[in-house]
Amino acid sequence: MENSVYKVVELIGTSPDSIEDAIGSAIQRAGLTLRNLQWFEVTQIRGRIDKGNVERYQVGMKVGFTHDREEQ
Repeated sequence: MENSVYKVVELIGTSPDSIEDAIGSAIQRAGLTLRNLQWFEVTQIRGRIDKGNVERYQVGMKVGFTHDREEQ
């Protein structure tokens, strides 16, 4: 089995609908510019309240991806 090296970036996803949608939108957007996404870890859950109602969910997360190997 080969050893792997991961890079970790921090993201904050938002959604007016749910925590799951906030996570999904952050992962989907990150996938447009980052390759080899492998895992995520939720580090924060928070939200915005407007007039006594939840207006927006915010989820902070760490996302890990593997580095490309150069062909030798």
